[in-house]
Formats: sequence, structure tokens, C-alpha cells
Amino acid sequence: MSAQDPRPPFYLGVDLGGTNIKSGVVDDEGRPLSAVSVETQAERGPETGIENLANAARMAVDQSGLGWDEIAAVGLGSPGTMDLARGMLLDPPNLPGWTDLPIRDLLAAKLGKRTVLQNDANAAAFGEFWVGAGREARSMVLFTLGTGVGCGIITEGRIVEGRHSHGGECGHIIIQAENGRRCSCGGYGHLEAYASATALVKRAEELLEDESVRSSLRGLAPDDLTSRAINDAAEAGDAVAQRLMKETAFYLAVGTVTLLHTIDPDMVLYAGGMIAAGDGFLEDVRQHVRKMAFPAVSRGTRVEYAELGGDAGFIGAAGWARETFGGRPD
Repeated sequence: MSAQDPRPPFYLGVDLGGTNIKSGVVDDEGRPLSAVSVETQAERGPETGIENLANAARMAVDQSGLGWDEIAAVGLGSPGTMDLARGMLLDPPNLPGWTDLPIRDLLAAKLGKRTVLQNDANAAAFGEFWVGAGREARSMVLFTLGTGVGCGIITEGRIVEGRHSHGGECGHIIIQAENGRRCSCGGYGHLEAYASATALVKRAEELLEDESVRSSLRGLAPDDLTSRAINDAAEAGDAVAQRLMKETAFYLAVGTVTLLHTIDPDMVLYAGGMIAAGDGFLEDVRQHVRKMAFPAVSRGTRVEYAELGGDAGFIGAAGWARETFGGRPD
């Protein structure tokens, strides 16, 4: 067998999102053999959603060229509050109506395979830890920066799940105790309300309400005012956009330093749409981290972008199935 040949056993990862489902088969070294995406159709309810999960899984196996008997186990990553031990979704905000749903067992029954449920950000973090930017680390924190701020924490190869399955919800660290911005969860002062792509756009809109503010962003249609557009304007020299990006880097650094002083990890990684801001944004974050963290902590922790992109979720979910069931008989 050459170094490039797929190595059994093989695991199937399924990454459930509010809009799309990504699924793929990986080998025992974390190399993807397939990758497919289908619409979640979450608004049609959990019965349709479960069938779409199963269809995505079947398509991924078909694309891999393997037979179902070669799939050792399935990992499912999902957003929302959950009970991991029971494989239950509790009340996921991105999946309205999917309340108190035994999603793990429903999917396992559809596929006829052992299945493990994991939080989607945790799964992405485990993917990066296993075969991505964190593969040389022993402990790692991943922030996913998109519509919200997700987070996964790995210590000594294990995901920090917490006693009630809600460990690592670091997008809801409070970074402003008084007069904080309102978060999508309804709380105030949370990191997500400052450092997500959604929050960046919201802060831009608020600045542009002042007619005296001069910025190229003012000429954009509402749907075109995105985090990418703000970053592009900043790179083109727009002072307002530059201010917004630098503020976002500062807010993200505040949340990062909190995790550095709590976890003391080898690495902190950032993933999601915001990383399109590039090396300048990352270096701004690093500079703020160096100023705010204990010197010994900041010297010992690498701050980088993630590597696996949108595949991290299904790779990590498959990896967690490998971690959970590897070497265990059916």
C-alpha cells in the first residue's frame, strides 16, 4: 500500500447546518475520499431534515467508491443546544421545530450504523486538531467566525464537552459587562455581538447612520454591505472600514486572551468567513493578544488561521466517530 492509498477503517462524517448539510467519507488518517453538500430544508421540519441527512450520507459513500459494509461508524455534527450523552437536540435556534429530537438515534436507524453526536464547532475543532492546522498541538482552541462565533476546545486529545454538553460556548463570553451590545442569543456584551461577521456589519450600519461619516461603504446597497465588502474597503484605504476591522481584531483578541488564561493552549485558530480578512487582520489580533496576555502565555501560544475550511466539520465529525468507536466491535 502506497502512502497515498486510503487506509481503512473508514468513517463517515455529516455536518448539519441550518442551510446546508455537508458529508464525506474519510480514511483512518483523516484524508477525505468524498465531499457532498445538500440543502437542509430545515423549515420543512425534522422528518425531512433527517431524510436529507441520510441522503447526504448515502451520496458521500457512493462518491467515495466504498461499500456500506466498509463504513465503520458515523459522526454527526450539529448546531444548537444538545444532550450529547443521549444524542438529543434540545432547542436549536437555527433549526426551529427540531426540539427534543433524538437525532443521533434517528440517523443511526436510517443508516444502520453506529453514530455519535457532537456539537458542530467542537467537530470542526477536532478536525483541525486531528489533521488540520492543529495537528502538531496537544491542546487547541478554535473560534469559528461567521454569522455567530462558535468555539471548540481540545485538551490532550479530548473535546471539552462540559458536564451538561455546553462546554466551549465561548462566543458568549462576556467582554463588556456594562452597556454591552445585544447578542443574537438575547444576552448583552457577548463576544459574538462584537467579533462575528454579523456584528461587524451591524456596527458599520450604525456608523453610517451618522450622515457626517464619509465612507465608500455608504454607496453600497444594503445586501452588499458584508464583512468581505468592509474588509475590501479597508484594504483600499477607507478609514471607516479600517477602524471597523481594527476594532473587530481588538474584540476578538479580548475573547482570545480570556481563553489563553483559562486553557493555556498550544494554539488558537480562527475559521469561518472572517478569515478572508487575511494576514493583516490576523497580525492585528496577535499584537493585541501580546499586549493583554501574560507574556509567558502569549509566547507559548501560536495564533493562526485554520486550514480545512468548510470541510473541517465533516472531517472532525468522522474523526470523533473514530475516537469514539475505534477498535470497538459492533
